Amino acid sequence: MFDIGFAELLVIAVVALVVMGPERLPQTLRTMGLWIGRIRQTFSSVRQELENEVGMDDIRRQLHNEKLMRDLKNAKAEFEDLPSPQDTKPDTDERSTETADTPDETKP
Repeated sequence: MFDIGFAELLVIAVVALVVMGPERLPQTLRTMGLWIGRIRQTFSSVRQELENEVGMDDIRRQLHNEKLMRDLKNAKAEFEDLPSPQDTKPDTDERSTETADTPDETKP
């Protein structure tokens, strides 16, 4: 993430030693370590909450999908209960096509 090598860290340590002095440097490093630990803990808890929230979204999506499948099954059952076109009475158009298909005997 950060492109900080060993040489840069060494320069930062020397500058900190010169600025703070050998008496206050251990206490400062300890304090910085505590702050970094708290920041990591905060980020960890935020990440955990987000993962829990995402899990809730998965549950909501699953419930929605189950509702859709239930509605689809009900619609399919209603569709199967409808009378089929074969059960209806034949139209007069079918009779007219039957007579039109027979050859006309009066023509030479």
